[in-house]
Amino acid sequence: MTNRRVFVKSGAMAIFASGLSGFIPSFVARAAEAQKVKAKDKTLLCIFQRGAMDGLMAVSPFADAYLKTARPLLYMSPASTEGQLIPLNDRFGLHPALSSLAPFFNNKTMAIVHGVGSPNNTRSHFDAQDYMESGTPFNKGTSNGWLNRALSLANQPNNNQSANPFQAVSITNAIPRSLYGEQTILSVNNLQDLAIQSKGNSLTTNFAAKSLEELYDETANDLLNKTGKESFDALKLLHLKELKNYQPADGVVYPTSPLGNSLKQIAFLIKMKVGLEIAFAESGGWDTHFNQGTTNGLFARNLKDFSDGIAAFWKDIAAYQNEVTVMTMTEFGRTVHQNGTGGTDHGRASCMFVLGNDVMGGTVYNNLPILNKDNLEDGRDLPVTTDFRSVFSAVANHHLNLQTNNAVLFPGWDGAELSLMKTI
Repeated sequence: MTNRRVFVKSGAMAIFASGLSGFIPSFVARAAEAQKVKAKDKTLLCIFQRGAMDGLMAVSPFADAYLKTARPLLYMSPASTEGQLIPLNDRFGLHPALSSLAPFFNNKTMAIVHGVGSPNNTRSHFDAQDYMESGTPFNKGTSNGWLNRALSLANQPNNNQSANPFQAVSITNAIPRSLYGEQTILSVNNLQDLAIQSKGNSLTTNFAAKSLEELYDETANDLLNKTGKESFDALKLLHLKELKNYQPADGVVYPTSPLGNSLKQIAFLIKMKVGLEIAFAESGGWDTHFNQGTTNGLFARNLKDFSDGIAAFWKDIAAYQNEVTVMTMTEFGRTVHQNGTGGTDHGRASCMFVLGNDVMGGTVYNNLPILNKDNLEDGRDLPVTTDFRSVFSAVANHHLNLQTNNAVLFPGWDGAELSLMKTI
């Protein structure tokens, strides 16, 4: 019976969430009022670039002669010709496909952290992502994720599960490892298909609703509270085409991609003030073993989708930018040398982007060495000179006001936070 109660609780919130995320503002207002949601002031949006992004091409240390030698087919220069690197300073240049992010760097709302990664030197995508999302890079047995632990800290002093079902929302195909844990989260695959997954406490498994009618029919009436029934009844009145009713701000055009769609929905939730504290989205296709290209190709297309999606999101939430910080991440980087098929293989360090009005931007934070072979890890990789936890902790502790409790956020880590956030 305990498991069934967990299912009912999770299912009711999944219904509630799908109605909310369906871009129906009037329903959102009624549902939020019914749940007595108190909107939080701050939202942290995390974007995971899955597949290991080549940080040396996204933010290239073009002044390093060794890079040009190592990548004869992939090297790009900051020449004045159109389509080349966008100079950030006398050492680093931004890939031209990231041009929509350049204004944020120039106005000092975006920072770049280079040479960042995990101290665990695994080159397995699965393991590296697991370690990064659990926040414990040498412990595979960690049951929860670092973002779920951040929610626990945000919900102190009582440290109970929040009554707000929208405190953490992941617009992804599956619940991300970083959000596993005791705090309730919602993971929505595709709103138009109404495919809902939810994960609450340790007893909860991932449930996919076969249909809203079936889910409701399977639920015992005595376990449904009034709010759940009202939420379901309101959702039944909706037509699927109404899921497209949300209109972004004037002039905002999101990429028609999974990432663009995710960011548009997150922007809606932020503007509806439903108490969203943590949002999660992801971008795939970064495993560029062959035909990586420079200004054209898979890598450039992925970068443009990534850049244009973030830029559209940031413009869409113009009135809420003081309350939002965006942080990107990837499990590891690529080899310094290109391979024999015009690509790059699994490496070590990469780069991250952090965007927000509380960010000390306009800087490429780095401790990158000169890229001669003696300075490379295993003679082939950009070494990790910044632990990912030093970035995660700085952003989360500051933006979510977690009182710098790194013993809980990252168990076993006693490193220093990177100073990239403005002091209050």
